[in-house]
Amino acid sequence: MNILVPLINGFEEIEAIATVDVLRRAGFNVVLAGMPGTMITGNRGVKVIADMKFDDINPKDFQALVLPGGQGSPKMGKSVKLMGMLRDFNDKDKLIAAICFSPMLLAKEGLLDNRRATVYPGNEKKLPKPRGERVVVDGNIITSQGPGTAMEFALKIVEALAGRSRAESLRKGLVCR
Repeated sequence: MNILVPLINGFEEIEAIATVDVLRRAGFNVVLAGMPGTMITGNRGVKVIADMKFDDINPKDFQALVLPGGQGSPKMGKSVKLMGMLRDFNDKDKLIAAICFSPMLLAKEGLLDNRRATVYPGNEKKLPKPRGERVVVDGNIITSQGPGTAMEFALKIVEALAGRSRAESLRKGLVCR
């Protein structure tokens, strides 16, 4: 299974790297796609070399989409291609996972209108049906609150794509609660 993780300057390092690490441990092919180039700098100055440019990806090659948050996430909303992917993935019931500020991109597209979701604390008014839970699953959409919930978020993605036993095995091996 191919999972796309778009990165833009200002992404939240913990959310992106922890999630990618857990997903790769689960055996998924995770592709980091840089917006606009392949050298991307996170909120805290950590530089990451993406596998490819976002402009070069073919959305049809992916079965899931994971959006890290951070100060750069609102800029991702300016990408016509990404916003179109969100709508298309939702229409096809493909998994969409968003953490921190990135659930607001889903709300912007109306994808959360009839769904429960969570977001970085203090931004709940920007969601139609906000929840105070650390991780919320509603259909094909998984949302989470922020850096401190990254491992739970990643394991919930694994559970959705590979089953509870695979997620629990990883949780135990990673010494997560």
